[in-house]
Amino acid sequence: LIYDWTIKLSGPKSIKDFPEHLRAVKYRDKERNKKLVFITNNFSLPAITICELYRNRWHVEMFFKWIKQHLRIKSFYGTSENAVKSQVWIAVSVYVLIAIIKKRLGLEHSFHTILQVLNLTLFEKIPLNQLLTKGLVFPADPEHHNQLKLFD
Repeated sequence: LIYDWTIKLSGPKSIKDFPEHLRAVKYRDKERNKKLVFITNNFSLPAITICELYRNRWHVEMFFKWIKQHLRIKSFYGTSENAVKSQVWIAVSVYVLIAIIKKRLGLEHSFHTILQVLNLTLFEKIPLNQLLTKGLVFPADPEHHNQLKLFD
């Protein structure tokens, strides 16, 4: 830990957006031999904890990348902690349910394909095992003779 200062931003827009005091913590990462400065409004945690939280934020970033890729969350519907947690838990629950269905039925189809089928047949009264084992046959493109061609 190099320093732990209380600061106040001085730019006109900065003062308007952040009128309160902030905390600047400078830390030397011995593993990467880099000096890192973190700005936060958290004054309750010890400085070294702030440094560790920010240093490990990469894991959080990777988790959110995984969420976007696997849980089909493109954006959050709410900004409160409860809204974000609820949306993530619902998405994780759907992911786990699809994984269970995939394993129990011995499906080789991707999660994306299974979700597409479920989205298209959400209100159909077809048992899941029948829908997913017999219903994943995608027909060849139907011949549309009336379809105009853009290129020869």
